[in-house]
Amino acid sequence: MRPPKLPLRISERKALLVFTDLVLVNGATLVALWVWALRAGRPFTEAFVLSQAHWFPLLTALWLLLASLNDFHNLKVAASLQASGSSLLRIISLVLAVYLLIYFFSPPRRPLPRGIVLYHATASFALIGLWRAAYISLLSRPAFRRRAIVVGAGKAGQTIVRVVRENLASGYQLVGYIDDDPAKQGQTIEGLPVIGTRHDLLPLVKDEGVSEVILAITWDMHDKLVRAILDCQEKGVQITPMPLLYEEIAARIPIEHIGYNWPSVLPTDHASTGSFFPMFKRAFDAIISIIGLAVLAILFPFVALAICIDSPGPIFYMQERVGRGGKIFRLFKLRSMVPGAERGGGAVWARERDERVTRVGRFLRATHIDEIPQFINILKGDMSVVGPRPERPEFVAELEKHIPFYRLRHAVRPGMAGRALVNYGYSSSIEDAKMKLEYDLYYIKRQSPYLDLLILFKTIGGMLSFRGR
Repeated sequence: MRPPKLPLRISERKALLVFTDLVLVNGATLVALWVWALRAGRPFTEAFVLSQAHWFPLLTALWLLLASLNDFHNLKVAASLQASGSSLLRIISLVLAVYLLIYFFSPPRRPLPRGIVLYHATASFALIGLWRAAYISLLSRPAFRRRAIVVGAGKAGQTIVRVVRENLASGYQLVGYIDDDPAKQGQTIEGLPVIGTRHDLLPLVKDEGVSEVILAITWDMHDKLVRAILDCQEKGVQITPMPLLYEEIAARIPIEHIGYNWPSVLPTDHASTGSFFPMFKRAFDAIISIIGLAVLAILFPFVALAICIDSPGPIFYMQERVGRGGKIFRLFKLRSMVPGAERGGGAVWARERDERVTRVGRFLRATHIDEIPQFINILKGDMSVVGPRPERPEFVAELEKHIPFYRLRHAVRPGMAGRALVNYGYSSSIEDAKMKLEYDLYYIKRQSPYLDLLILFKTIGGMLSFRGR
């Protein structure tokens, strides 16, 4: 008799992490109030807790925001004690930094309490640290892992095996492949054996205690395979198309493995096709661009002088880029390269340690200050604050020949800050552009005010840490 199992889905694992963190963060707030009352010589009563109830939503909201910025609920991070500990330390440090900043600017007549956030940080670090250690120890056991069979040992099947093992090895136990190709029978591909054909699917599901079948055949399926899959589903087994699982685990769209699943994976009915979100986004863009141009006005005299002294020539640099619907527009930047950097050679990918970049230009690019004039493009409506980074027409023409669905990037306005940029970095090849497109399509499909704010905050973090190129 098999021991009882509770194979948690990805969504269930994430919900468990978030819910438990919320409970413990509020528990840490209660502990902090208790220590504060104890040190102040005040009675720790229900009335006292109610008088300080505002700390619960404030600290919880701050925690959730910083946890999102530090990928604390990413299942790959959650499965590693080192990664979880590092992320937790960053969150605690940022909570303290934000509070100290607020404390510094608080009115002298009503100063904020000095100790409560320190007590909260200590308590939350201890409680959540212990919880994450317990999560790693318990939920990586076989009883909580999903036993899965991959249908299809081709390129799509091999890709999903790699993605699962790299990102969610503690959540899945892969049993093997099902494939009808006689040449693959008995072989081991990507470290996983081919254990049968479509005729063996249902018996293997029963014998191996499989809870999920990953469908990695993206084109035509044999009628008997379809019936076998339906039989598995009738037995309560989850059937998951490979592109959907890839999207859920990696937070990207697998553009090379979509096949007939494209209506459910590609962003054909995204938020920008509605009414409310485009109005909200445009108003947000206008407000942020006005603030950005005010910052540019303050910095401009100093930056312009530095550019002229370091490398005589124009201060601004304009370049053609491809916008929404394939429309060409002229993008504004502060010049960071020597004049005529591409003279006679056409469009060239920017590289690490590019010798064309001036000394002042390196600083401008590292801090993204050279991008600030793009607020002019945002105010004009050529761009948005958040969206796929705009590419040059020469590159777009080339990339559309090699990358499936590349033109879908142009379904929305390009942005100053992009999800692909904060998660992957800069492009210097077709392969880089392909990976960035997977991030961009995921953003277009799932765009929301929350996701825009998250990308914007991560971009600001990149600016402060000098991660530009």
